[in-house]
Amino acid sequence: MSISRHQAVGAYQRWKPQDFDAPEGTVEPETEAAPALPEPPPAPEPEPELPAYDPLIDLKLPTAEEIERMHEEIRAAGFEEGKREGHAEGLAAGERKGYAEGKARAEAEAARLAALADRLDQSLSGIDHEVAEELMALAIELARQVVHRTLDEHPEAILGTLRAALQQLPQGHAQIRLHPEDLALVREHMGEQISHGGHRLQEDFALQRGDCRIDTQGAQLDATLETRWRRVLESLGREHAQFAPQDAVAPDGIDDNDAREDERSAGGDGASA
Repeated sequence: MSISRHQAVGAYQRWKPQDFDAPEGTVEPETEAAPALPEPPPAPEPEPELPAYDPLIDLKLPTAEEIERMHEEIRAAGFEEGKREGHAEGLAAGERKGYAEGKARAEAEAARLAALADRLDQSLSGIDHEVAEELMALAIELARQVVHRTLDEHPEAILGTLRAALQQLPQGHAQIRLHPEDLALVREHMGEQISHGGHRLQEDFALQRGDCRIDTQGAQLDATLETRWRRVLESLGREHAQFAPQDAVAPDGIDDNDAREDERSAGGDGASA
């Protein structure tokens, strides 16, 4: 431990030899004591020396189990990462493939449905045409039956038919041929008008109720139901043979054409009004 110079000066006194001439018992006064110096602080304890660090000495090698566990963790992590990446890639590829396949199937199905719709439209058009034809045939047949039923229930309808026919003829004498029952009805209700016009009434068993034929010198008017019916069908664009009544036979089993031939050969000799 070193002491400074100032401390050394205060701590020591100059030595003087004792004065032998001084009387005995006389004590030489002591030199004034120097003030006590403070004790120096204790020296710090030396720090323990640490051993030098050697990484090779302190390295703790893993055990075989730890190495195996680390391998498993690395392998598992790699597997999961690869699985996620593969799943994402596979999902994207699957979506693209599925979209393409779905689009192709949808287009094929749309084409098939379009073709089916076209065939259905054609079928419906054909059905509509067939149904329309059937409805027209049914309506015509119903009308024919209504006409015959009306004549059966209202035989006086022949009066209106005869008046309309006479208006179409030019002035002159005419021979009017009617069914015998219609002739009696006409003679009762129109006899005076027929006589005043100079016309003659003649029975014709070949005609049906409601039929009327009028012959003049320059014209012939066929006002039979068959002829009038044919005109109605022609106005509808239909053929008469297609809707001809099945029982188109004259009364008493006489064929209509044969009766007309017999009448022409007889020269028109019949009952006259």
